[in-house]
Amino acid sequence: MIYRQFGTTDLRVSEIGFGTWAIGGAASVGGVAIGWGESDDKVSVSAIDAAIHVGINFFDTADFYGLGHAEELLGNTIGNRSDMIIASKVGQKKGDDGKIAIDYSKDYIIKACEASLRRLKRDAIDFHHLHVARMHHLDNGECIEAMLRLQQQGKIRYWGISLITFNPFPEADFFFEHNIGSGFQLVFNIINQKALPILQTAAAKGYGVIARMPLQFGLLTGKIKRDSRFNTDDHRSYRLVPQILDSSLNILEAQVWPLCEKYGTTEAGLALSYILSYPEVSAVIPGIRTPEHVGRNTEQLVTLEAADKMHLQNLYTSHWLPVMDMMEKQG
Repeated sequence: MIYRQFGTTDLRVSEIGFGTWAIGGAASVGGVAIGWGESDDKVSVSAIDAAIHVGINFFDTADFYGLGHAEELLGNTIGNRSDMIIASKVGQKKGDDGKIAIDYSKDYIIKACEASLRRLKRDAIDFHHLHVARMHHLDNGECIEAMLRLQQQGKIRYWGISLITFNPFPEADFFFEHNIGSGFQLVFNIINQKALPILQTAAAKGYGVIARMPLQFGLLTGKIKRDSRFNTDDHRSYRLVPQILDSSLNILEAQVWPLCEKYGTTEAGLALSYILSYPEVSAVIPGIRTPEHVGRNTEQLVTLEAADKMHLQNLYTSHWLPVMDMMEKQG
């Protein structure tokens, strides 16, 4: 396992991290699926153990994943181990009316962090971030005050923000301009390269970068086909609709997958290798459910030639923008 520095912090993270969204289970809020379908806790714990065995030391979670269940699994498996680095998020919750609610008030963030610490069985969260907070939350300032207070109290070591998928720039610019926080989580993969300019600025200013959705809901694993359909308790059921599947697979089959044969790697291996070809990225966090997923996400990494990296980068403007428009409209 290769380790990378997380910005200018003292955190040194495995370049492949462990995304815990899926192991949170098939939770739903207000009739909206917020997970990836059913999960088996025993298998999830085995996956965490397998990840540690191969050198993964970075685990990304959120208090909203399984409504706290993902944090509980990490707490029961890893607990307060100082050699493991935990990132979590705050700001989304189940509201009093049973629907998804957003809360970036100072009181809530502090209370939610303390609840996360109890579930994680840790003295401090290594990197805590605002779960896709928007500009009006940052302008209000309470969320920033809360994170600074938690940091002063030693309950979090570093903090930052998870940027939204389709327009990550306003919130990133706010952090840059005010010189706050230590890192970003953002969407970056072969299909969605919108945040590429943020990578470069973040590195120059000393921010760590976590690349989420590296496999774009599984589209970049090679496992999803044109006739793939998802259960209603899987949020992909309303994201990966037939039109998006067809358009994406047409591009992948013609422009991307041939490189797998050239490099002797898998589709997921190619997708992860592309992201890691950017030194600005501190860690990539594929979603992991099973010990087999650990192997798939760590054993097929390759070094891309400069021309192939540029080919994949240029596909964003030449091929992927219409697909991105469809994805944004779909939500």
